[in-house]
Amino acid sequence: MKILLDENLPDDLKYEFQNMDIYSVNDMKWNSKKNGELLTLMVENNFDVLITLDQNLKFQQNLSKFKIQVVCLKVPDSKIETSKPFVPKILEILRSNLKDKYIEI
Repeated sequence: MKILLDENLPDDLKYEFQNMDIYSVNDMKWNSKKNGELLTLMVENNFDVLITLDQNLKFQQNLSKFKIQVVCLKVPDSKIETSKPFVPKILEILRSNLKDKYIEI
């Protein structure tokens, strides 16, 4: 499974996902890409999951046309301290619930 952390999340969060194939938007040099372009790049580069804070993504994009899953964190800010406690839940979702296109936690 190949995972992308959106640019609205701290890059260091990827180190919490041990033994996972995970990259940040920054790693991929995809900064400032519009959502549709980012999702297309993800499909072209064989990504499976986008982890984001963008709660509007599900309204702005037709996610059914992309072969990826989106996990959206509903948190008040983008600090690592805020996102890090969600890692166990994200891992649980990734291991068990890849049929839903969009999941909020």
